[in-house]
Amino acid sequence: MNPEIGFLLNKSIESLKNSNLDSADLYLKQALKLHSTNPHVLRILGVVAAQRKQYAQAIEYLNASLKAFPKNSLALSNLGNIFHELKDYEKAIDYYEKSIKIDPNYYEAWSNKGNVLYELKRYKEAVVHHDNSIELNPNYAEAWCNKGNALAKLTRYEEAIAHHEKAIGLNPNYAQAWCNRGVVLNQVGRYEEALISCIKANDLNLLDADAWSNRGFALNELKLYEDSLGACSRAIEINPHHADAWSNLGVALNELNRYEDSLEACSRAIEINPHHADAWSNLGVALNELKRYEEAVTSYDKAIDCRPNFYEALYNRGVALNELKRYEEALASYNSAIESRPNGYEAYWNKGLSLLLQGDFKNGLPLYEHRWSVNEGGYAAAKRSFDQPTWLGLESLKGKTIFIYAEQGFGDFIQFCRYTKLICDLGARVILETPKALVNLLANLEGVSHLITQGEQPPPFDYQCPLLSLPLAFQTDLESIPPVDSTIQANFAKNSTKIAEWKERLGLRITPRVGLAWSGNPKQRNDRNRSLTLEQLIKVLPTGFEYVSLQKEIREVDRLTLQCNPSILNFASSIHDFEDTAALIDQMDLVISVDTSVAHLSGTMGKETWILLPHAPDWRWLLDRDDCPWYPSVKLYRQNTIGDWGGVLAKVKADLQGLT
Repeated sequence: MNPEIGFLLNKSIESLKNSNLDSADLYLKQALKLHSTNPHVLRILGVVAAQRKQYAQAIEYLNASLKAFPKNSLALSNLGNIFHELKDYEKAIDYYEKSIKIDPNYYEAWSNKGNVLYELKRYKEAVVHHDNSIELNPNYAEAWCNKGNALAKLTRYEEAIAHHEKAIGLNPNYAQAWCNRGVVLNQVGRYEEALISCIKANDLNLLDADAWSNRGFALNELKLYEDSLGACSRAIEINPHHADAWSNLGVALNELNRYEDSLEACSRAIEINPHHADAWSNLGVALNELKRYEEAVTSYDKAIDCRPNFYEALYNRGVALNELKRYEEALASYNSAIESRPNGYEAYWNKGLSLLLQGDFKNGLPLYEHRWSVNEGGYAAAKRSFDQPTWLGLESLKGKTIFIYAEQGFGDFIQFCRYTKLICDLGARVILETPKALVNLLANLEGVSHLITQGEQPPPFDYQCPLLSLPLAFQTDLESIPPVDSTIQANFAKNSTKIAEWKERLGLRITPRVGLAWSGNPKQRNDRNRSLTLEQLIKVLPTGFEYVSLQKEIREVDRLTLQCNPSILNFASSIHDFEDTAALIDQMDLVISVDTSVAHLSGTMGKETWILLPHAPDWRWLLDRDDCPWYPSVKLYRQNTIGDWGGVLAKVKADLQGLT
């Protein structure tokens, strides 16, 4: 070769390594003037054109190189790379095979063909080709990394991680290997390690949109949603057409209750990739939270069309159908979810809730035990473990001591503490753990031998049981619901001091008194559906009654309404625990409440209680009835359509007017 051409070729290759395409092109054009058919110059000109995505020009240069030197395996492989970029996979394979036939030891061509087989989802063949490349050059980091990608698709995740780590060992600055390692670590739930891997990839390449997107995914799983917003937004800034980044952004926005923004992000992902199952599913979540349940079901259907065994979409579809009261379809969706993932506890649990709501306690209560395995509602985090066995009704308790412990909310505790008498009747000594706010209220609860405050160390016991597992232990059905505990109401008849204190605060009764509770704990998972604002309620309250707030906590949105309506008596600062709430309820003629602890306490005390329920209520209120088998003194007011508090409140107003 002409020494001057050799010099220019070397300079062009050096420029290419430094990503200086203009400089490389300049050197090559000078070389071409010296020898217009030099195959090496023409080949590298083809490489430069390909890097500029000038594929037609690149193919022309490479074909010219092959015309001058037909057995140029490098040029054949370069053509394979171009057709790979153009997604003409069959042509790419053909050129790689021609390259390998000329030079069977050309390890890059073996690996590149493996990459095309990967695109064709022929993952096992891809692994074989990468193995051939590694055998020829054990230090070829790209082959190790690419084989790791194929192994991940074959769900051989630990091997995939090991291969990515081998690639990193060979080249610690290999950003793509760090990124791909993060992807697989995300797939196996090792999110903290995945995050570190993606951060390393971004340190090496700030413009790696894939690494930023996968970083966002890991941050979502670690519940660091604000940080995820930043990572996903950076990915989108780099590549506005990155569907995964838009979808991951949608997840973060959903978790931050920015549902309208999530709709936009998920829709953008779907616009880019109409077959993006996760984006369709995430869109469904946002629609569900916005109570657009019909649209949510359609979105989940799209997700399932894209990925037929998509567990999350299947069980979330069941949730949306349940909200629409399409119970048979909901159960079918839960069953499909369970079939796709037999250990899918969320689907079991939601199926149980649906069955319980329909009054099927026999099949619903066993499934309700799956609450301990789901993150929804915080149950998994609240699970407790003991050396003593859990009692679920099988073993004899005669002469034994059982520890019953608190779980879930105050209303749940008030509702189900009635079971302690049944346990005592079996010959057991009952230790009951009680939330601090309920200790005084339950001081003389029938059947309890030893009452302790939540957090205290219990005395020795033989068995233990969470409170809300007792209906299952006693095989409760609609006909065998135990009566409310009369001792709670009796406590107040004996506590003349507390009753006198509240009588004095309220003053002389001139008109019938109505206690009001319009909102519950804002952290409760269904609070957005069950709670009202005081402004909504106050509009329908007729004159002729004395209205008393039973709220211990007043939300910011209700403070001004209370201040502007001094006729509604507010004793929030004087309510210290449920004993105070109960004494206040005792002075009412009627209690009107949403589904919160006040409703349970009032019903337990036998006070006439009107409970306002959303369209799809909690399971204990059942369906299509205005009475309640748990509380004989309760009357239920139900939404006829989703979100229709207007109809509920109109009925309350009419019934109140009927009392005057």
